[in-house]
Amino acid sequence: MSEAKTMTPAGKFVWCEWMGDNVKAAADFYAHVVGWTAKQTAGTGERPYTVLSAGVYGVAGMITISAEAKARGAPPCWAGYVWVEDVDKAAAKLTAAGGAVKRPPSDIPGIGRFAVVTDPQGAYFRLFRDAGGNPPPPPAPDTPGLVGWRELHAGDGAKAFAFYSGLFDWTKRHGMDMGAMGVYQLFGFAGGDSDYGGMMTRTPEMPAPTWLYYFNVPAIDAAAERVKAKGGRIVNGPTEVPGGQWIVHGLDLEGALFALVAPKR
Repeated sequence: MSEAKTMTPAGKFVWCEWMGDNVKAAADFYAHVVGWTAKQTAGTGERPYTVLSAGVYGVAGMITISAEAKARGAPPCWAGYVWVEDVDKAAAKLTAAGGAVKRPPSDIPGIGRFAVVTDPQGAYFRLFRDAGGNPPPPPAPDTPGLVGWRELHAGDGAKAFAFYSGLFDWTKRHGMDMGAMGVYQLFGFAGGDSDYGGMMTRTPEMPAPTWLYYFNVPAIDAAAERVKAKGGRIVNGPTEVPGGQWIVHGLDLEGALFALVAPKR
């Protein structure tokens, strides 16, 4: 699970965001499990924003679920932000390809512009362009605390790849036949020599199409114990994956799905 090398961040996930009811408890949980440090920013109104960092590098944010999202039945979850050159044009392209815009392009003063969208099968993510131009390059992709892998559990894996490859110019890499579970399709970038993520048709255990984000930790067994010690649950793993890495899938205190990846047990 290594990151593709590209000249620009176009088509890359550059931020993750947790949404739930108790940000303080969630920040404490993930700080213990992943090793992040949490710092609350000024935010807006009654929904201050908490930034999670791996060392000095910002990785993710946390905010309470909005009343509008709750009214739609949105559960606590993680969402990823994909960097695009122009959010408005990308949103229009997404809609034309069968996706849906759930929140139209909006500005975050001093930060950038974003839109909340879904793919044609209902998986949520964000389109994003920062106000200052290209974001700074991240540390090495295997750095503890970074997002080490991105994985789409789609309603139909083949149709999902066709959609995303047209939207972000993602390219097919190796596909792994998983028998009754179908093909696990790795993807990367044109001209790149590494895998960036994977997608598959979701299993019956996955209630809806969703993106799953894997956070780097040094060792998987110790991390799994930290999850359980703080009140979370391990729902899958530890499992060794191709390349010799180890993963677990977990649920946090509010039931949000996340994953961890490590180079050893």
